[in-house]
Amino acid sequence: MLDPNKTIQFSIKNEYDEQMRQTLIEVYNALQEKGYNPISQIVGYILSEDPTYITTHNNARSLIRRLDRDELLQTLVKEYLTGGKKD
Repeated sequence: MLDPNKTIQFSIKNEYDEQMRQTLIEVYNALQEKGYNPISQIVGYILSEDPTYITTHNNARSLIRRLDRDELLQTLVKEYLTGGKKD
């Protein structure tokens, strides 16, 4: 049972990071199912913002367009450099 007198902390940033991660996994899987090189296609989309890099299969194009490309790129670089360690 939650104590109403205690502050509950949660991170909206962490929730958005997890949403980005799940979206990328879904897009990756859709691209792979269609026979594309998922990494190349996702990188092409991030660099160009051209949605045609992403298949419409399993609604992947619509999903990835919901993400902010700048935040996605920042998160990817941060994860790469920190190895996923939290601040």
